Amino acid sequence: MTASPETPKSLYAAREPIFPKRVSGYYRNLKWWILAVTLGIYYVMPWIRWDRGPNLPDQAVLLDLAHRRFFFFWIEIWPHEFYFVAGLLIMAGLGLFLFTSALGRVWCGYSCPQTVWTDLFILVERWIEGDRNARLRLWKSKWDSKKIRLRITKWVAWLLISVATGGAWVFYFTDAPTLLVDLFAFEAHAVAYTTIAILTLTTFVFGGFMREQVCIYMCPWPRIQAAMMDEDTLTVAYRDWRGEPRGKKHDNATGDCIDCMACVNVCPTGIDIRDGQQMACITCALCIDACDDIMAKVGKPRGLIDYMALTDETLEREGNAPKPIMKHILRPRTIIYTALWAGIGFALVFLLFIRSPIDMTVAPVRNPVNVVLSDGSIRNTYDIRLRNMSGTDKPFYISLKGDEALTLQLEGADDQVAMVPANETFLQRVYVTAPRGSGPATGDRTEFRFWIDDFVNSARAHTDTVYFGRTTE
Repeated sequence: MTASPETPKSLYAAREPIFPKRVSGYYRNLKWWILAVTLGIYYVMPWIRWDRGPNLPDQAVLLDLAHRRFFFFWIEIWPHEFYFVAGLLIMAGLGLFLFTSALGRVWCGYSCPQTVWTDLFILVERWIEGDRNARLRLWKSKWDSKKIRLRITKWVAWLLISVATGGAWVFYFTDAPTLLVDLFAFEAHAVAYTTIAILTLTTFVFGGFMREQVCIYMCPWPRIQAAMMDEDTLTVAYRDWRGEPRGKKHDNATGDCIDCMACVNVCPTGIDIRDGQQMACITCALCIDACDDIMAKVGKPRGLIDYMALTDETLEREGNAPKPIMKHILRPRTIIYTALWAGIGFALVFLLFIRSPIDMTVAPVRNPVNVVLSDGSIRNTYDIRLRNMSGTDKPFYISLKGDEALTLQLEGADDQVAMVPANETFLQRVYVTAPRGSGPATGDRTEFRFWIDDFVNSARAHTDTVYFGRTTE
């Protein structure tokens, strides 16, 4: 008889549920403060009012997609000023590089939305089901009335938080009080309900059920962070030369680690920091609080698990003192990141203060490129989009500078003045004419410049463009 082939082993590993134990200490308190501040900003910001005058929204932070405008307190960003948004995104990226280079995955451990909402969901779970041991027993127990009651209570609480999360997000895109009334009256746009539903679902699933799987499998940052770190980066690590060999006895044959598993039990991603650096470690430092508490109880020095760098490991193994923290933070890489970050920030602030309250864009009409008038002169047509970024109606004086033969005329106006409403754009058609036989009329291309002037505030703006003649004349 021939032996039957062995059944191939599955490459799929089922998720092992993680029930982090409650811990207190410096880093846990710091995380609570960051959670309170970040969630407070997220939920409260749409309700802050800011008076901008008539005909403008009074919401302090508003992404007004309908009018293509971004309001942030006294700052108003128009579509043509998207470079401000691009600059902020670049600053955010450089800031992430800077913090990762100095302190490892400190963003992931303290401020990442996935971390913040997961912490909140675990807090609710602990209030309802109890601490780690109680939740473990409940997980392993059979489904009875108690388990069903606790599960439903927890899921309802999670769902309410998730709905509030999605609801807060849509308030950033329109007037919050008005939208709130419309939502409850079922008069809001379908996009608002759809957005709330999607964010509710993702928050409920990611924060309640997937948790560490988002950090380990879905987030790309753990796979990129190594390029931002070096041997001087401070990160959470275990002093194995002090802790090993592990043991319960307190004698010279064992190290300081008593193998109590406290560091593992509090870890939100379920890893053992004593196994060394791992991609799943989000540098939340809860294992430091747990280990310091145990060391204090057994009469050993704190810091068995601590923030440290690879260079410190080499020094401490040889019995030397570690480098001062500032020497780890202030090094060429972090200084370069800081300089770039600050340089972009100063440039954005400078541009914000020197920007003109008026602006224009010019679009030549190319169908046809030009026309011949009855007297033989050649006329080009241009559409000028005038922007009045002030709070009052403005008369814009339009002129051109270039060849003296070129003359300008506004459609629908006897002079060269266009009235532009406050905080609006106005489309003005302009005709530029060159007499028959003149240089621009017989030439191929003649460059010139449109100017707009606001004589009230002494503001000016200009745009260069081209006049096309008829070379076959």
